[in-house]
Amino acid sequence: MSTAATAAGPSKPAITFFERYLTLWVALCIAVGIGLGHAFPDLFALIASAEVARVNLPVAVLIWLMIIPMLLKIDFGALGSVRQHWKGVGVTLFINWAVKPFSMAALGTLFVGWLFAPSLPQAEIPSYIAGLIILAAAPCTAMVFVWSNLCDGEPNYTLSQVALNDIIMVFAFAPIVGLLLGVAAITVPWDTLLLSVVLYIVIPVVIAQLLRRMVIGSGGQPALDRLLAALSPVSLVSLLTTLVLLFGFQGEQILEQPLVIALLAVPILIQVYFNAALAYWLSRRFGVAWCVAAPAALIGASNFFELAVAAAISLFGINSGAALATVVGVLVEVPVMLSVVSIVKRSRGWYERGAPA
Repeated sequence: MSTAATAAGPSKPAITFFERYLTLWVALCIAVGIGLGHAFPDLFALIASAEVARVNLPVAVLIWLMIIPMLLKIDFGALGSVRQHWKGVGVTLFINWAVKPFSMAALGTLFVGWLFAPSLPQAEIPSYIAGLIILAAAPCTAMVFVWSNLCDGEPNYTLSQVALNDIIMVFAFAPIVGLLLGVAAITVPWDTLLLSVVLYIVIPVVIAQLLRRMVIGSGGQPALDRLLAALSPVSLVSLLTTLVLLFGFQGEQILEQPLVIALLAVPILIQVYFNAALAYWLSRRFGVAWCVAAPAALIGASNFFELAVAAAISLFGINSGAALATVVGVLVEVPVMLSVVSIVKRSRGWYERGAPA
C-alpha cells in the first residue's frame, strides 16, 4: 500500500460491531424515539424550537460530530493518483453525478408520487420525494473505505475517488438538488440550501483537514489512527441520537402510517442495485481491473446519508417527510451494501473472463 493510501486512515479498515449492526441500532432508535416523543412532548418541542436561520442548533452540533470524524480519513493529496485509474474514476463520476440523482428522482416520482401514493399521507409526498433526491445527491464518504476493504478494492483508487467526490460535492450538491427539486415542482429555498452546503460540507471539510494536518504533523499516522479510533464511537452515538430526535417528532405519523418506511425503502433499494450494477458493467465494458471495478460499484451505489439527513432537516424541518426519507436510507445502508460486496466478490470470475485486456 502506498503512502497516499496509508494516509487515508487505518491501513485495514474493518467493519466494526456497531457498523455491522447499524440497521438494528436504527430500528431501536425508531422505538426509543417514538416512545420518548410520546412521553416527553414538551422536551421535543423545546429542541425543535432551538433554531437560527432555519438551522436546528442541537441537530447541527450532532451532525458535525458525525461528519468531521469521517472527513478526517480523507487525504486530498491522493488526488494525484486519479490519473492512474482514470477509467474507474470516470465510471464512478458518471454514476455519482450524471445517473444516481436523476435515477432517484425518477424512481421517487414513479413509486412515491404514483404507485404508492394512495398508501402515503398526501401532504407529505413531495417532501418524501425531496428527501430521496437529497439522499441520492450525496456520494458516500466514510463507509466506502470499509466496503472497499471488504472486497479487496484498490486503496489508491478508493482514496482518490472519495477525495475527488468531496471536492465536487462542495460545488455540485446544491445545483443538482435545486435542479431536481425544481423539476419535481418542489419549492427550493436556495438560501437554506446554500447555507446547508457551507455548514455541512465546506466548514467540516476545512476543520477536518486542518485537524488532520495538525495531528499527522505532531504524531504521524499512528496518532491519526488513535484519534479516529477514539472519535468513531462519538460519530456513531451522534448519528443515533439524531435519529432518536427525528423519530421523536415523527412518531405520530409513523404510528398512523406503519407502511411508510417500507414503501420509502423500495425506490432506495432499486436505485442502489441499479447503480451498482451499471457501474460494475461499465467497468467491465471498459476493461477496468476488478480491484477497481469492485469499489467503483460500491462508491456508485452508496450514499453520504449523514449529509443527506442534515440537508433535509435544514431545508424541510426536523419533523418533515424529507428527513424521514433520508433516515430510511440509513436503515437500509449496511445490509444492502454488504449484499453488494458479496455479489461483486462472488462474480469476480465472471468479471475477469469478460473484461477486455
